[in-house]
Amino acid sequence: MAVHTDYRMSQLDELESESIHIFREVAAEFRKPVLLFSGGKDSIVMLRLAEKAFYPARVPFPVMQVDTGFDFPEVIETRDRWVDRLGVRMIIASVDEAIANGVVVDDGKTSRNRLQIGTLLDAIEREGFTAAFGGGRRDEEKARAKERVYSHRDDFGQWDPKNQRPELWNLYNGKLHEGEHMRVFPLSNWTELDIWHYIGREGIEVPSIYFAHEREVIARDGMLLSASDAVQPKKGESITKEMVRFRTVGDMTLTGCVKSEAATVDEIIDEIAVATVTERGATRGDDRFSEAAMEDRKREGYF
Repeated sequence: MAVHTDYRMSQLDELESESIHIFREVAAEFRKPVLLFSGGKDSIVMLRLAEKAFYPARVPFPVMQVDTGFDFPEVIETRDRWVDRLGVRMIIASVDEAIANGVVVDDGKTSRNRLQIGTLLDAIEREGFTAAFGGGRRDEEKARAKERVYSHRDDFGQWDPKNQRPELWNLYNGKLHEGEHMRVFPLSNWTELDIWHYIGREGIEVPSIYFAHEREVIARDGMLLSASDAVQPKKGESITKEMVRFRTVGDMTLTGCVKSEAATVDEIIDEIAVATVTERGATRGDDRFSEAAMEDRKREGYF
């Protein structure tokens, strides 16, 4: 009896293969790439894919975090363990240092997330990076859905959504003029659900705050913010204890958590499968200022 082998790839295998192809293309085409690495789930999956793309050699480019000064300690600890294990060079682009050096101006009103823009662009220019990998996915937010895998940035670091290059048959145009650089998004075609399925399949370590735990929180503007030295109750607010988890991580003054009992990867997958709001729409305060908040920041150079 003849045995027919099914050589079709699973959805995760296809996504993994596409992302690995993108990493190899960039490494071959660009003089000096860097991987933007926050220690969050998307950037960790991205680093895992880069590890696979070049194994058994080391990842051939450094990683860089834009540090707001208000990052969750659990995320920083996980970031450091990944960097130590892979032996990659770690660059910290600090918002605090950028303020001290006059690169950006802290007027007391502008969020640290927006101050990341000038901090990042200064670091890219100072280091001479010609390509920067970002963990953005098209399902996260309307502006990110507009962006191609290769996202051209002009010599001011800005993005013009109306002037993007065609990407026919997965062919990427990486030509640059002096002073320009490319943002590259290997996870463009992934969804939040894909990310968690991959984390589960690969046994990938992510920060503990992605899983349900008891935490002191403050209800503000329809979100639950983690109580800390940087986030204290305002008039009429109070601190309560809730069982929560984070769907996305970033500046703790703007990143909310959600009530949840999901303490394992499988439970998180079940929870996300029925969610009707993206993780950024549900928990990122900086995306609530206007319908075009993310697009405005991306035009200015945000990652």
